[in-house]
Amino acid sequence: MSILESFSHWREFLGEHVDKAQAMGFSDDQITNVASKMGEFLADKVDPKNPEQRLLKEMWECGNEDERRAIASVMVKMSDKAH
Repeated sequence: MSILESFSHWREFLGEHVDKAQAMGFSDDQITNVASKMGEFLADKVDPKNPEQRLLKEMWECGNEDERRAIASVMVKMSDKAH
């Protein structure tokens, strides 16, 4: 199963990479910046595979830059609880 097919797998994947970035010394702000860029890419290029992703995409598309950054920040925090 692809990491994009299961929301829980996606959160685990994101959490693992957030942990690696923190271990490398990235700040929370830097991690959120990367998460925002990932969110932009996913919203533009990837068809949602489950209801959670569809909701995130709709929220992303409706949000302004600050709101999108907030979504990315929350996803980073959620991923920390996934593992």
